Amino acid sequence: MLIAIGSTNPVKVQAVEEVVRDYPQFAHAAFRSVSVPSEISEQPLSMEEIIRGAKNRAKNAFTSCEGCHYSFGIESGLFEAPGAQTGYLEACICCIYDGSNYHLGLSCGFEVPPKVLQHVLNDGMDLNQASNSAGISGNPKLGSAEGIIGILTKGRIQRKEYTKSCVTTAMIQLENADWYTPSVILS
Repeated sequence: MLIAIGSTNPVKVQAVEEVVRDYPQFAHAAFRSVSVPSEISEQPLSMEEIIRGAKNRAKNAFTSCEGCHYSFGIESGLFEAPGAQTGYLEACICCIYDGSNYHLGLSCGFEVPPKVLQHVLNDGMDLNQASNSAGISGNPKLGSAEGIIGILTKGRIQRKEYTKSCVTTAMIQLENADWYTPSVILS
């Protein structure tokens, strides 16, 4: 079985590989990471955009990887959250694509510091750039390391664990396929 991962970010690749190998039907899967476009803005600012980015990454990975059985797209971003102190939460979406159906999972969510959010909203920075400008990190590749979540939780949740949570929740639909009927849409 061949699984494509729509990213070359080592944190995302490792997260997918570690989670997926825990499932007996995928224990011997081969993985191929590919750099594919999300076809959204560099810093997503809505849940709809985060989901679209994850879906695009999954579909683009699937189509670029001949013989692929499943593909994974992962996208992080900010979305409006009424009632949150800053009005926004950060979360990560995983999309698994099988050539026909999309299966989504969500990570835990958290608020970024107001100074970071200000740089994102007012200066057009992505979360890495904003974290650096706000003085929270000096690592220009924070998203390929512990992530801002690793810094804010003082290492309690690293970016890889955060990403693994959305991969695990996306796997729910594959592991419990009998309970999910893609043709049934609730209104």
